[in-house]
Amino acid sequence: MSSLINHVVVVGGGSAGWLTAGVLAADHPALRVTLVESPDVAPIGVGEGTWPSMRDTLHRIGVSESAFFRECDAAFKQGSRFNGWRHGGGADDYYFHPFVLPQGFGEADLVASWQRDFPDVPFADLASFQPHLCTNGRAPKQPATPEFAAVANYGYHLDAGKFGVFLRKHCLEKLGVRYVPDHVMAINSHGNGDIASLQTKEHGALDGDLFIDCTGMQSLLLGRHYGVPLLHRKDVLFNDCALAVQVPYEREDSPIASQTTSTAQRAGWIWDIGLPTRRGIGHVYSSAHTSDEQAEADLRAYVGTDMPAPRKLTFQPGYREQFWHRNVVAIGLSAGFIEPLEASALALVEMSAAMVSDDLPATRDAMDIVARRFNDAFTYRWERVIEFLKLHYVLSGRNDSSYWHDNRRAETIPARLQELLVLWRHRPPSRLDFNRIEEVFPSASWQYVLYGMGFRPDRERITRRGSTGNADGYFREAAELTRKMLRALPSNRELIDHIRLHGLQKI
Repeated sequence: MSSLINHVVVVGGGSAGWLTAGVLAADHPALRVTLVESPDVAPIGVGEGTWPSMRDTLHRIGVSESAFFRECDAAFKQGSRFNGWRHGGGADDYYFHPFVLPQGFGEADLVASWQRDFPDVPFADLASFQPHLCTNGRAPKQPATPEFAAVANYGYHLDAGKFGVFLRKHCLEKLGVRYVPDHVMAINSHGNGDIASLQTKEHGALDGDLFIDCTGMQSLLLGRHYGVPLLHRKDVLFNDCALAVQVPYEREDSPIASQTTSTAQRAGWIWDIGLPTRRGIGHVYSSAHTSDEQAEADLRAYVGTDMPAPRKLTFQPGYREQFWHRNVVAIGLSAGFIEPLEASALALVEMSAAMVSDDLPATRDAMDIVARRFNDAFTYRWERVIEFLKLHYVLSGRNDSSYWHDNRRAETIPARLQELLVLWRHRPPSRLDFNRIEEVFPSASWQYVLYGMGFRPDRERITRRGSTGNADGYFREAAELTRKMLRALPSNRELIDHIRLHGLQKI
């Protein structure tokens, strides 16, 4: 008889480890969940942006959104703004990737009507109210809106270090996760090659049926123990370094940005994330195209001369050849990392934790079946992330450095993305191109970036496709929603201050 899966051991803490432990413990009350982490290894602590999916994840594990805002220095995020990506400057060189779908998405040919009648208006600004909320610093809901509910779709900006501590407290106090702060000294195996237990310095052997590797880039179990290689993708996406700083606001009541701002540079880009007490700013760049000294100078030019000394991070863009091998699953940085653009790292953690929990094998015999499904799903997802991020670079018209020229070289562009760009000359991105139930980026996201970056379909396509349906009506609807919401919604800081003082109504 195959052994039952009764005990899951999560190795490593941080956002990835505690989110995974929380989802498993909340979904399976009878399951034993243990998290072991070295007390000497600090989390990287720079994953400060999330997608709207984080609302569902936090609600799933029973977290209070009000407590989350108070304890994690959290703010609302309604999408991303990209500055200087199209041609390198000017007031018109910006676009938004908002979190709401275009008004009437799937109901009318919005793209044809936009190109024919409003070609000088940015697509997102015409088809969605959310860019205007971001431009005006508005919150995505009102004080009376319950926890996790939204007027406009939103995710979060947060302090990653505080987030891990917050999740740990919740998992221990509310979900019954066992916590073992200890060093893993060795790995003990069964005769069939499965991991039997982890030999720790102070607690002896910790046995388990399924092990979740959340040990970061060292990938202690999947990478180091099993030797599952990292598939390097630096041939597609070049960035491998980042310099990160934390910058105070000029005043305590300074506005808090409602979006992540990504500003293109000569050999990378700068993120700018607003939290209630500070801004998190960092320069992501390619070491093959610039020096650390020049990258810091570019960051200092953005932040100002009083910038604190930055912290340098290095990474190898890529993902594991397999994510689930025998009785080990890698989640988070141990599974891979591409780059911070579009904040996909935490979203992939959420997706991974959810799939492990939803498809948790009852026995060891069933585990290999689940592992094959998991590996197929996440190989697909990582490849779509790579293509989506590459789209931002491929379409740029910047000519100020070899970095941007190299990003447009055909041999650096994935074949599938090249094919899609040919198809999109004649029709917009649609469900035909991304037809899995849970896509990482929906086709609307591809439209926002495609048209924000200046890509235009052939004008002949409009004539061939005929009627655009009620597109103009949807554009008017988006404009009317913009007017109503700008009148009714508080500023980002006003709502955050209210939550920190009074909380939100629970659902």
